Amino acid sequence: MTGRGAGPRLPFEEPLGVQPRPEGGFVARIWAPDAERVAVVVGDPDHPEDPVRPLLAERAGNGTWTCPISWLRHGQEYRIELDGTEWADPWSRWQPSGTTGPSAVVDPAAIGAVPPGSGGRPARPVRPLADAVIYELHVGAFSATGDFSGVIEHLGRLFDLGVTHIELMPVAQFPGRHGWGYDGIFWSAAHAAYGGPGRLVQLVDAAHEAGLGVILDVVYNHVGPTGDEVYAAFGPFFTDRHTTPWGRAINVDGPGSGAVRETILQNGEWWVGSVGVDGLRVDACHAIVDQSARHVLAELAERVHQLHPGAAVIAESGLNDPRVVRPEHRGGWGFDADWSDDFHHALRALLTDDRQGWYADFGHVSQLAKAFGRPLVHDGTWSEYRQRRFGAPADDVAPEHFVVFSQNHDQVGNRPLGDRMPPVARPLAALCTLLSPFTPLIFMGEETGEDAPFPFFSDHQDPFLADATREGRRREFADFTAATGEAIPDPQDPQTFDGSKLRRNGCGTLTELYRHLLAVRPRLDREPITATFDQSAGWLRVDRGTSVLVANFGRSPASVPCPPGHTEVATHVGVADTVTAEDPHLVLPALGGALLWKDPIVS
Repeated sequence: MTGRGAGPRLPFEEPLGVQPRPEGGFVARIWAPDAERVAVVVGDPDHPEDPVRPLLAERAGNGTWTCPISWLRHGQEYRIELDGTEWADPWSRWQPSGTTGPSAVVDPAAIGAVPPGSGGRPARPVRPLADAVIYELHVGAFSATGDFSGVIEHLGRLFDLGVTHIELMPVAQFPGRHGWGYDGIFWSAAHAAYGGPGRLVQLVDAAHEAGLGVILDVVYNHVGPTGDEVYAAFGPFFTDRHTTPWGRAINVDGPGSGAVRETILQNGEWWVGSVGVDGLRVDACHAIVDQSARHVLAELAERVHQLHPGAAVIAESGLNDPRVVRPEHRGGWGFDADWSDDFHHALRALLTDDRQGWYADFGHVSQLAKAFGRPLVHDGTWSEYRQRRFGAPADDVAPEHFVVFSQNHDQVGNRPLGDRMPPVARPLAALCTLLSPFTPLIFMGEETGEDAPFPFFSDHQDPFLADATREGRRREFADFTAATGEAIPDPQDPQTFDGSKLRRNGCGTLTELYRHLLAVRPRLDREPITATFDQSAGWLRVDRGTSVLVANFGRSPASVPCPPGHTEVATHVGVADTVTAEDPHLVLPALGGALLWKDPIVS
């Protein structure tokens, strides 16, 4: 199966935006099917008396216009003129002055990348998901400098911890200097406040040198609220046939959708093939509604894998549907993994007694026991929260195709105060997550017991959007405010962002537990798994070959039946080192757990 279907390539299937030409200079390729006149407005360094010149583009067919410019150079700023109105380039790879400024030319060679369509950067070995440990981080909050360069100084520590991949929350150019990044406007432009495209390439290269892969969070289900006008000016990027909670739905299956789909696919190729990241985490896939014969996300997975066969394409689908990770010949999308919220919800409900919202469906040890086999607790079962049956069985999908976590940006940041897992619950949360048979994800700071919260924050410069964001957050958590009297952090207040930065004043004991768990993880049999539990006593036991994981979710000590063996690692000091045949039990403290190796059977 080929990425672009049968027949010759259409004009908009060639690289869009301003791209280098093999013979030198650049060519602007713009899709604007309804325009009568298209021009590139740029300054000519050889003609300072005429600093800004509109260079007319010519029709190339299928709504596409082209304009070769032999003297264009890296870093020059430009805009696209459509019928007399100037816009930034929707396919821009650099916005030096942010979302409201002009675009800038990117010469891939000048930043250490490679041109689109050249076959991608040289192959680089990365750990397969079966051996992966992912570390999610927000570039702005992760380091003191809050940029790509600030991440680099911590890469060695993450490698030593046992991490194999860092996962960057979205870095596509978004409004203001700081924000979560899920309201990005220019999908292919690395955020200027983080250092722009050149610094991102440096981070990717540094990660590879440190032995780490890089996964990038991307958002294709909507654009930021100030970006609608830009995209709509060029063509039918949006559709009213579908909706999203965050903005106008992207048109991937209606009239004019060919170039829109190509914009998504070329974006994936830019990040993986040219910039050199080792995978994509695709946000809210369920909000990309595609009734085409072939789903755009299946095509995205194929394109990425063609450029980088070892790349990980990971979904946040919100569907509990194994088709996301099934191969296309079986009706799937061909993704490598899917985030599993159910594992998190089952675990957190037991650890914290949370029962509000979606946690209303959880709170039974039996659910976590089920989740250790496959993390979809709802696999066609009734969901009281949704008032319908939800999900589908996934027994045919290997465990590494699911990403699990006890914290991530959503599960921390979408709480009213952005508060993290309670300290008393953190060791057992780590034991269950990191020793699960699935691909584990660590959210920045959890390995040190970070006490800085991670609430939602934004930096909208438009006063209307700033007020709307602020008021929307207050309305969302009005019941919480009324019940507790605590004020919801103002997302627009700079202190909300500053307070989310990692303080790195956490617990060395917890870090050593993480290090030990990640070191022992490769020694565990992935399957088969047998889980037993006692709901009233609150304990869970998971047998995997020669190992046994035991956990007590009760608020008092529990005696858990175990086979004879010795303890490899425990969450608390004082857990017995051995279990004997004479007393085949292990006493665990409240919210405590351990991993044991079974004694060999002597005949």
